[in-house]
Amino acid sequence: MEKQENLKRLIEEADNIVFFGGAGVSTASGIKDFRGKNGLYKEKMDYPPEYLLSSNCFYQEPELFFKFYKENMNTLEYEPNVVHKYLSKLERIGKLKATVTQNIDGLHQKAGSKNVYEIHGTIYKNHCVKCHKFYDAQSVFASDGIPKCECGGIIKPDVVLYGEMLPPCYNEALLAISKADLLLVAGTSLTVEPAASLVRLCQGKLVILNDTKTPYDNLATLVINAKLEDIFANL
Repeated sequence: MEKQENLKRLIEEADNIVFFGGAGVSTASGIKDFRGKNGLYKEKMDYPPEYLLSSNCFYQEPELFFKFYKENMNTLEYEPNVVHKYLSKLERIGKLKATVTQNIDGLHQKAGSKNVYEIHGTIYKNHCVKCHKFYDAQSVFASDGIPKCECGGIIKPDVVLYGEMLPPCYNEALLAISKADLLLVAGTSLTVEPAASLVRLCQGKLVILNDTKTPYDNLATLVINAKLEDIFANL
């Protein structure tokens, strides 16, 4: 409980908090993470997930891409958990200035957070690769096979696939983290680059909350290895 009290004190003392979260933030909502003990990457598949979620697969084998994408990335029915709700409250009272997320599920916004940087994109925005017409997530997940625009082009989700550049909001996330007096990192193994290196930009205090150790624990002011829902419920 001493670590939990230290966390409360750090949050109370901070004026410019930034949150950086990964897939572990959404597991309490029932969404599978990627590299965890029971994560998506641990399942037996005919192809590596890195290929199935790559730009090569999307353009060369779109049928294979969308089969995997629709089966594993549809989070429309999931609801925010205690982590998302706490962060939304922290933003409302003016302490949390930005939420930087690797997740594409939109649960931070569903919980009421406004200033969210989705550095790996989102399932909620989709565009035709030919005419760039916008499509919502429901139309993509409800489509048969490869989702097609009325112009005949393939509809591409605005998620960052392996082999693609990060979106412009990544630079805004860099700036927010560099200005933070407290960076809360949660639910990420901190093994995926370049997102993992964001923690090195932190000039303030660094807190890492995760169920397992990370390569950056030695840089942190405070590390708590426990279930996120337990940590945030106590907050």
